Amino acid sequence: MPETSPYRGRFAPSPTGPLHAGSLLAAFGSWLLARQAGGTWLVRVEDLDPPREVPGAAEAQLAALAAFGLHSDEPVLRQSERGAHYQAALDRLLADGLAFVCHCSRSDLATSGGIHRHCVARAPRPDPAVRLRVPDGSVIAFDDGLAGRIEQDVAREVGDFVLKRADGFWAYQLAVVVDDAEQGITDVVRGADLLDSTPRQILLQQALGLPTPGYLHLPLVLDEHGDKLSKSSAAMPVDASDPVPALRRAWQALGQDPAALPAVADVDSLLRAAAENFLPERLPAQPSVPLQRTT
Repeated sequence: MPETSPYRGRFAPSPTGPLHAGSLLAAFGSWLLARQAGGTWLVRVEDLDPPREVPGAAEAQLAALAAFGLHSDEPVLRQSERGAHYQAALDRLLADGLAFVCHCSRSDLATSGGIHRHCVARAPRPDPAVRLRVPDGSVIAFDDGLAGRIEQDVAREVGDFVLKRADGFWAYQLAVVVDDAEQGITDVVRGADLLDSTPRQILLQQALGLPTPGYLHLPLVLDEHGDKLSKSSAAMPVDASDPVPALRRAWQALGQDPAALPAVADVDSLLRAAAENFLPERLPAQPSVPLQRTT
């Protein structure tokens, strides 16, 4: 039988705000799955979108992760420093005819609901985007670790998607695929809001001849109004000065037995107990969980 690669997972926050309960759940869940597999856990800063980034947020997120005892096993990678790698991948796709320069604007694509199947630009743009050419019938199916079998007709539901934006910034889909491959990521564990992006990433992996990791999408944490925390007024920073209560709430939101964690006051003891008692089969299969507050 072929040898399997050692488990390599990652947590990849965008520096658009502080670490909140939802991002802590994703970080803790991915860390637990990596530790349960005896593998490596990495942190990657996805700082690709300067207009949306909050100054100092990346450093604040890393400091918060450290306060929660969640340290990257290797040096932290920053996407803002990796433009040459993304350009090399884009050049390959363009040379192979798998990507193309596109002058279409959002208004040009309004009648098709934003889905690009052929160029309909009314005029050339000085700053065109670059898109992946998605052939008709590009149906991608994969088995998610929690959601089960997922299938998407990328051509019909998404269309030719952007790899480099018209404003010159790299698109998330290209960057994440290149970085997962170069870091040897075997298992992607992240929030369920990115489940819909996975077929695009698999299609792009296939176009670049890159391996496809396993995927597991954890439930999102929603506020009392049913809104995702990153878009919610409830997305207050987790209290890094008192990390144990927040870790306990994340543990319960991940479907784990509260009684499995001893009544300890320090982070290191809690994380050791969590790694020893974590049961992946208890992870909730539903796409979201309510925000857990202290009483």
